Amino acid sequence: MNPGSEYQPPHRQVPSGGPFEPPTMPPRFPGPPPPPPWQPPPGRPPARRPWILPVVAVCVVVLIAGSAGAYLLYGQVQRTFGTPLGGGTQAPPSPSKSVKAAAVTGPDVCTMLPKLEAERLVPEATVAKDSRDAEYTVNFSCNWTNRRISFGEFWRSREIDVKVAQHRGNGAKTGRAMAQNSYDIDYGGAKFGETAKPTAKKGEKDYVSAVKEVPGVGDAAYAQYTWRRSGTTLWYSFGTARARVQDLTIEVRYQASQQRKDAQILSNETIQSVTEANAIREATKVITHIAKGVAAWKAEHPDVLAQPHKAATATPSAAPTPSPTELAAVPPACQAVAGVATGLVPGPTTRTRRMEAGNDTQTECRWLNREIPVGQATRIRSVLITVHSFANRAGVADATAAKSFYSSRRGSDRNIARSSLGGLEIGKVIDLEGLGQQAYGKYVKTRRGEVSAGSGSVIVLQGAVVVEADYAGAERPKDEPANSPNAVLLAEKQARAGALTVARAFLPALADKPIGS
Repeated sequence: MNPGSEYQPPHRQVPSGGPFEPPTMPPRFPGPPPPPPWQPPPGRPPARRPWILPVVAVCVVVLIAGSAGAYLLYGQVQRTFGTPLGGGTQAPPSPSKSVKAAAVTGPDVCTMLPKLEAERLVPEATVAKDSRDAEYTVNFSCNWTNRRISFGEFWRSREIDVKVAQHRGNGAKTGRAMAQNSYDIDYGGAKFGETAKPTAKKGEKDYVSAVKEVPGVGDAAYAQYTWRRSGTTLWYSFGTARARVQDLTIEVRYQASQQRKDAQILSNETIQSVTEANAIREATKVITHIAKGVAAWKAEHPDVLAQPHKAATATPSAAPTPSPTELAAVPPACQAVAGVATGLVPGPTTRTRRMEAGNDTQTECRWLNREIPVGQATRIRSVLITVHSFANRAGVADATAAKSFYSSRRGSDRNIARSSLGGLEIGKVIDLEGLGQQAYGKYVKTRRGEVSAGSGSVIVLQGAVVVEADYAGAERPKDEPANSPNAVLLAEKQARAGALTVARAFLPALADKPIGS
């Protein structure tokens, strides 16, 4: 037992002779030898010896004293394990209370940042929560990430990462002292970083800002900005904020950037990363919210070492897949270009359908003939017009969304231009003048799936609408399947010219008779 422990028996001398034996009687001094026993006269029964009663009385006293000593010691031992004095039966402490106190889960970091603030900083974020036990800390974290936010002609990337650690005591040091030590080390490293000038490698640039104190947040807090560029691939910057709240430390990292959609993949071309002022401002706002949440949790659970959250078992639910619906009537704009379409696709089978995909209403008009006889060969020809109409939640035409969609498509097509992959051979992207607000064309050879074909496409942006006009075809030996390896694909020049003809005919018809009117 530890000295002074509440479970240590009192320093009380146990009577000699063992804990459950009567105490030793005082020593007796020898007296004169007893006289010879008195013999009664003959004929009378023997009388009771006169010393028996005193001896019995002494034995009773000894037993009572021994019982009292044993009772006192036994009572103390029983009290140690929770049985009260007096012989009554007392129920042990409620196990539920003990378990609850010993199994307090730590702060839920993801709930400490208000939803509106999280949505402002990282729109439509993927949120990941984690907690785990380490040797010196119990760690809780939350991450908000969206690395592909469509914003006009740019792809934006946003991320917030928050880490909260509760520190264990170590020897004579309390958890609070350990947290203070950890914070001081981080602060010292930050102060060193603001003045350190490491030798940069060729093509690398680094910048670390001065430490900015953040008053009124926890017991202490600061923020700092980091910017880095390396070669032609890396270019990033972020704001970091750290704070301490009693025996917990907090770390926040806010990172943001944007890049043009038509920029080269895996390069830092056209990247713009978050500025120092913005990064420090947003990181400071986030850590202010987190520190308040941690302080509230600490006030509710003082002197408690938190436990990691139980791992949640999530059942993934499949997102609904948009499905097209056949239209009973051909839209007037498509009817207006039927002559042009049948000139490219003799004897076609027509189909029109519509599909909703978020704020994008897609309307398709198709003319197709897969069995056009040409001597000893069979020809396939197809014209497909797809109209993407964008509207906001109020149902008002959304030109911004249309431009964002167009920029995304053009950037994606430009990034994969002049490449080959899995049966696809992709030609270059060519910007076109005199069509809508913006337009470009492309050519693709396809030798996979059910049909092999060469396809020319023209994509046009006009207000809140994006129009795609495709002209595709191939020629194969008679009686061979549409994906025959012997098929001769529609030539690039012919495919591009056909798609351009369809687009030029359709745009005036669409302006005169908009889809859906």
